[in-house]
Amino acid sequence: MTELSTRCPYCFARVQVKTLACEACGVEVTGRFGVPRFLELSAEQQRFATEFLLASGSLKKVAETFGISYPTVRARLDRIIECLEAAKSTAQERRAAILDAVEEKRISTHKASALLAEAHEDEEEEEREDGNDG
Repeated sequence: MTELSTRCPYCFARVQVKTLACEACGVEVTGRFGVPRFLELSAEQQRFATEFLLASGSLKKVAETFGISYPTVRARLDRIIECLEAAKSTAQERRAAILDAVEEKRISTHKASALLAEAHEDEEEEEREDGNDG
């Protein structure tokens, strides 16, 4: 089974969950469904956060598990916290998702650059539209 992602694999914009299905009886429910904040994280971030919780919040244990330094653990945890904050704008979330994809080597820096430029243009357009509302 493919892991659920809340991001488009092409442009990293947020996707909408529209259908839930029961494998046991085949019933399908269609609508617009919210997703838990934890699913906003990339698969790697989810794995990292899970290990952090299983280590009872010990950054030292997490560093040992992943074979990385304590400051790297702290930086990754800070990034996860940023992703989970409710007050982030859609543009900020998209930029964070793109940068996470580069860090996890899922996309090239060249593609990330193009996607970040596109996200910036989208953000400027949203700001112009918001300015016209008032």
